[in-house]
Amino acid sequence: MASKNIIRTGAAGHNIAVIFGVTGLVGKELARILVAKSGWKVYGVARKPDVLPIQDCNYHFLSCDLLDPVQTADRLSSLNEVTHVFWVTWASQFQLDSQECCDQNKAMISNALNAILPRAKALKHVSLQTGTKHYVALRGPFVDNKVRYYDEESPRVSTGYNFYYTLEDLLKEKLTGKVVWSVNRPGLILGSSQRTLFNFMGSLCVYGTICRHLNLPFVFGGTRECWEEVVIDGSDARLVAEQHIWASTNDDISSTNGQAFNAINGPSFTWKEIWPAFAVKFGMEVPEVMFLPNFLFSTTMTDKGGVWEEIVEKEGLSRTKMEDLANWTFLDNLFRCPVKMLATREKADRLGFRSSHQTLDSIMYWTDCMRNERLIP
Repeated sequence: MASKNIIRTGAAGHNIAVIFGVTGLVGKELARILVAKSGWKVYGVARKPDVLPIQDCNYHFLSCDLLDPVQTADRLSSLNEVTHVFWVTWASQFQLDSQECCDQNKAMISNALNAILPRAKALKHVSLQTGTKHYVALRGPFVDNKVRYYDEESPRVSTGYNFYYTLEDLLKEKLTGKVVWSVNRPGLILGSSQRTLFNFMGSLCVYGTICRHLNLPFVFGGTRECWEEVVIDGSDARLVAEQHIWASTNDDISSTNGQAFNAINGPSFTWKEIWPAFAVKFGMEVPEVMFLPNFLFSTTMTDKGGVWEEIVEKEGLSRTKMEDLANWTFLDNLFRCPVKMLATREKADRLGFRSSHQTLDSIMYWTDCMRNERLIP
C-alpha cells in the first residue's frame, strides 16, 4: 500500500524550506516545485544568484559563501523558523574524493548546520543529496565490471575516500535521535543550469549545437562497453526534487536514524540507443559510424569557445561562455568510466514513491527547456 503523504507544517501552519545549492540542477527544481505548493516559503542559498531567478513572493534568495563560517552564521541568522533543510550542493575546489575534498565538504555543511540548528526549533527534516557513486570507487582498484544493481544497504567501499560518506556521517553525528533526516542518491542528473560543474545536458546540447553549426559528425567518444552496455542510471532533476520532498514530508517513513533512497528514473538505457535519437532532435544526419573509441571531447571541443560565441551572437541566445554549460573532461570520464553505477529503486517504489521517467524522454524534455531558456538554438 502506498504511504500517505502527510505534510508537516511549521509555525502558523506554514513550511519554511532552505535549499542549499538552489541554482543547481536539482536545487532549481526543488524551489520551483515548493513555491508552487500552498503553505510553503522557500529560501534559496548559493554564492551567486541564478541567471533566471524565480519570481515569487514566497521565494527569497540569500547569497552566501558557505565555506566562510562567519559569513554563513551572519547570512543565515534570520532562518529561525525553518522546518525543512535541503542540501543539494558540494564544494569542488579539490580533486573529487580526495581527503581535501572530504574535509572541505564537511566544513561547508558544518558551517550551515552550526548556523541553523541552535535557532531552528521547528526543524522537522534535513534532506541530503549524494549519488550512486556511494557504491563504487572511481579511483580503483577495479576487480571486475560485472553488472550489479546496488540497493541502499549495499556496503560502503572500503578503499580510498568518498565525501558522500563524510556528509552522511556528519548528519548521523549531529541529527540522529534529534531530527528526522534522509539521503537521496541520484545517478546521472538531467536538468538545466548554468551553475553546475558536472552538467551533462549542458555539455551534450552545446556539443550537438556546435556539430550542427560546423557540419561535424555527431559521434560518441568512449569505450565500447560504455557505448553498448547499461552502465549508469539517469535521474531526471524533476524526479530527484520530487523524491526529496516526498521523503521529507512523509511521516510513514520518517526516522531520526536516517533513511537512504536511490533516486533514479527507473528503466535502463544505453548510449547506443540515446545517440541517434538526440541527433535527430537537433536536425542532424545520423552518421554511419557514431562510435569512435579514440575521440576525446576534451581534445576536439576545448578550442571551440569562439565558435560558441558566434552561435550565441547569431541566434540571439542568452549570453554564456561555452564553459558555463559544457564540461568536456566530464564527458570523457563519463563515457570511459571503468565501473558500472547502477542502482535499484525498489525501496522507494515499495514505500509509495511512484514517479518515474524514461531517460530518453528526460533528455528530450531538458533539451526543450534549454531552448525555451534561450541557452541553445
